[in-house]
Amino acid sequence: MRVLVIIPAYNEEESLGSVIEETREHLPFADVVVVNDGSLDSTSRIAEEKGVFLLNLPYNLGIGTAMQTGYIFADENDYDIAVQIDGDGQHDPSEAMGIIGPVLEEKADVVIGSRYLEERGYKTPLARRVGIALFSSYISLIVRRRITDPTSGFRAANRQAIRFLSRDYPSDYPEPEAVVLLHRNGFRILEVPITMRERRGGRSSITFLRACYYMIKVSLAIFIGLFRRVGNGD
Repeated sequence: MRVLVIIPAYNEEESLGSVIEETREHLPFADVVVVNDGSLDSTSRIAEEKGVFLLNLPYNLGIGTAMQTGYIFADENDYDIAVQIDGDGQHDPSEAMGIIGPVLEEKADVVIGSRYLEERGYKTPLARRVGIALFSSYISLIVRRRITDPTSGFRAANRQAIRFLSRDYPSDYPEPEAVVLLHRNGFRILEVPITMRERRGGRSSITFLRACYYMIKVSLAIFIGLFRRVGNGD
């Protein structure tokens, strides 16, 4: 099984080096690609120095485009599993096998690492926690199963899901919308518990106003997506 770790990164010079090192330590069999989303700092140079695959986007296009770029790379190079680990250090690569495992065992096509399946000490800011709870409620209704952390970016996908996501991936704040899109196209989704860490550097791009915009936009996108014609994932 060929495994690719996709690390989307925007101005993550403070944390990217250690994320790559930890990934190699815990997933020594995997290839790593950093998708540099138009960073203005040393993100690209650090990735080059670490000797991983590097895809440089011309300017900041957002996490959706960065991840779709990674999935296109995975699809074109015939990887069996793609794992998303964010470049800010919040995802612990030592837990990646817990996400990959159900894919290897063919229990799911896409596995999401959830902060909320178990209480592990990480405290999400209140406003964000409320938004996640709202997303969780109506996405769970749509997909007819409990989804506790639809905004989590710690995920693994099998070859069929890689191909699908390389062709059809939400562009802006994509994680919740992708859950619905995958469900509507027949992919099996499973959550496993993870522990989220504090950022190792930089700061989140999601301010209070952006969070409000995020909730409105994603909710509308999901609603509109319910009326889209479902593809076959080929």
